[in-house]
Amino acid sequence: MREPAQNMPDPRVCVIIPTLRNAEELEIALDGLSKQTWGGPLEVVIVGPTGDPGQEIAVAKGMTWIDDQGSRTRADACNIALHSIECELVLFTDDDVWVPEDWVEKLVRWFDREDVAGVGGPNFAPPDERSTFWQRVIDVTFCSKWVTAGTNYGNRGVEDLTPAEQLPGVNAAYRKSVLDEVQGFDTGAIGCEDAMMDYRIELAGHQLWQDRDAIMWHRRRNPSRVRKQIRNYGLVRILASNLHPGMKSWSHTAVGLFPLLVLAALTCFGFGAFNGGLAWPNVWDISLETVPMGLERTMVHLPFSLAGLYVAICWAGAAFGTSPSRSVSTILMAPLMTFLLHWSYGMGVLTAWWRMYVSKNAGLQIDDKDRS
Repeated sequence: MREPAQNMPDPRVCVIIPTLRNAEELEIALDGLSKQTWGGPLEVVIVGPTGDPGQEIAVAKGMTWIDDQGSRTRADACNIALHSIECELVLFTDDDVWVPEDWVEKLVRWFDREDVAGVGGPNFAPPDERSTFWQRVIDVTFCSKWVTAGTNYGNRGVEDLTPAEQLPGVNAAYRKSVLDEVQGFDTGAIGCEDAMMDYRIELAGHQLWQDRDAIMWHRRRNPSRVRKQIRNYGLVRILASNLHPGMKSWSHTAVGLFPLLVLAALTCFGFGAFNGGLAWPNVWDISLETVPMGLERTMVHLPFSLAGLYVAICWAGAAFGTSPSRSVSTILMAPLMTFLLHWSYGMGVLTAWWRMYVSKNAGLQIDDKDRS
C-alpha cells in the first residue's frame, strides 16, 4: 500500500532535468533550485551526455549529473534518471526555466493526500525583460481560450487543487512508486511523452491534479523555432493517439483540418472572383458592387467574413486568457501567431495521417533538436 507523504519523515524529493548543450540557461534553473524553501531532503539530478557544458556547472553546484547513455529523446533520458534514483517523490522540469523559490514546496505539499498520484501547475513565459516581445506574444497565444486545442500551458483551475488529465512536463511531480508501476515514459518518444505517461497512469487507476498557483516560468522559443516545435507536437500527438486510442480528441482533429480549410477558402475566393468577372489588377476590388449577385459573390465574400470571425475569436481568446504577458500590443498580434501555430500544428497532423493511412509507415517522429 502506498505510504502517504505525511507519514514519511521528510519525504525524499528528487528533481530531474534533462539537458542538451544549454549550459547558460541550465545554470539559471539550477540557481533557482538551490534557493528552494522546501526544507526536506532534495536531490537535483541533471541527465545529459557526458562532456556537455552543463556538466561542469551542475557538479560545481553540488548537484548530481547522470550520463544519458546516448539517448536520442527526452523520454529515454528521463527513464535513465528514474532508474538511477531512490526517492519518494519525483519532480520534472526543463533546462530553460526560472524556478520560483517555493516551487518544490507548493507541489510536494499535496502528497499528504493518498489520492494524489501526481500534481502539476501552469507555466508561463516571464512577462518582463527576460522574454522578447515575440516570446510574450507566443505565450499569450499558448494561453488563449478556445483556440489552443486543449493545451495546458496556462490552464488554471478555479480551485487550489483540481483534477487534471495531463501534467506539463516542465512543471510536474509524481510519486516514484506510481512511475515505477507504469514503467516511466514510453521508450523512444519524441514529444508527447508526458501526455502518454499521464494517460497510462490514469489507466492504472491513479488520479492526477493541478495546483493553480504552482507556476513555473518557462522561456518560449522564438517564432521560427516554435513553428517547428508545434508542427512536431501535431505529428506526435496523432501518432500517440494511434498508439493509445483513448487519447484521441476532436480538438486535435479540428486543428489538423485547419490548413485544408485555409486552402479551401482561398480556392473558393479564386473561383468566385474568376467567375464573377474580376481580373488582375482589380482582383482585390471586392466591394458589393464589383461581383454580381449570386454564388460568385458569396464565394468571394465568405472567406473574408470567416477570416474576420477567426481574428475576432483570436483577439477575444487572447484577452480572456491566462498569460501574464497580456497587453494591448501582445493581444493585437495574437491572431497572427495563432494562425501560424494552427497552420504548423495542422501540417504536423496531416503528416501523421499520411504516414498512418497512405504510406502505411508511421516512421520515426521528427525531432526539434539537433542531437548529432
